[in-house]
Amino acid sequence: MSDPLFSVADQIVIVSGGSRGIGRAIAEGFAQRQAHVIVTGRDEATLKTACDEMESQHQVTPMVCDVAQRSHIDDCVTQVIERFGRIDTLINVAGVNRRKPALDVSEDDYDFIVDINMKGAFLFSQAVGRQMLQQESGSQINIASLNTDRPLRNVLPYATSKAAMAQMTKALALEWGDRGVRVNALAPGFILTDLTQKLWSDETMQAWGRANTPQRRLGVPDDMVGTALFLAAPASAFMTGQILYVDGGFTAGWAWPIPE
Repeated sequence: MSDPLFSVADQIVIVSGGSRGIGRAIAEGFAQRQAHVIVTGRDEATLKTACDEMESQHQVTPMVCDVAQRSHIDDCVTQVIERFGRIDTLINVAGVNRRKPALDVSEDDYDFIVDINMKGAFLFSQAVGRQMLQQESGSQINIASLNTDRPLRNVLPYATSKAAMAQMTKALALEWGDRGVRVNALAPGFILTDLTQKLWSDETMQAWGRANTPQRRLGVPDDMVGTALFLAAPASAFMTGQILYVDGGFTAGWAWPIPE
């Protein structure tokens, strides 16, 4: 039986970076539950293929959008408003990383990561926020990271961008809460995606990840869908400014190898 408390049916939803990995799983999850989903990505061919493969009762609309380019974001938001008249949910997923020791990070590396992960997310939130404030309703969901809580080695610009994402989430929640717009973040744990396949194909890393995750497994993109749906639905109406860790319990504490 369908419960309207958790329904996203007929919502107008934008998922940035929705052509692969976590973004694709979330986009497909919303589409399967009768939301109208606009999926954005930088590569037109990858984006079209992903949208064609998604099965849903409603149309999934691809829009090429490089979130590092403000003009792309503005064009995307304008098109969505012209077509649908409103935006109910924005999910900021688009993100990149270059794994290097801090001393080897070039200015180009830093700008590439921060421009997409942080600046791009802010510009998308800002552009969509203007519409949501006008309609006095809406939910924004930012994809944070374990790095939001504590950084991993050799990903300083990425960790910096994800820590900033948490503060952006809280700051926007403070500014927009009294006008009907909620802003929360979802922080995934160790998730098996195309982009992380090389890292987690190492047997030592696999064993470490399982040993330090109370559920004794690594996550998959579909593990993020339920939380995203909850944050977009009426069920979370009194929740804003929060970072929810969906990490199999990794941040609950340290898994020291203490003998039983």
